[in-house]
Amino acid sequence: MGDKVFLKVAPWNGIIQFGIKGRITLRYIGPFEIIERIKLVAYRLNLPTLLDKIHNVFHVSLLQKANADPLRVLPQVPIEVNGDLTLETKSIKISGFG
Repeated sequence: MGDKVFLKVAPWNGIIQFGIKGRITLRYIGPFEIIERIKLVAYRLNLPTLLDKIHNVFHVSLLQKANADPLRVLPQVPIEVNGDLTLETKSIKISGFG
């Protein structure tokens, strides 16, 4: 408990669209704090209120320990999940490319 983990979102293809396709598709979001261990292979995460429509218990196969270099982690972008587990996306321009 108290450790930080990233949550794998790749299995949600077709349910939640993050608007980026190809090699740079988001694979993980977070980091989120583990607040409880449920049995041997499931953990309850402290998700932000913007993700309150998603159940907060996940199998260990969907989690990755967040021990990454903070300089390589993108800042969290606020997202709002609709009742049907979809979200609207907006394209952004990344400066310094092309």
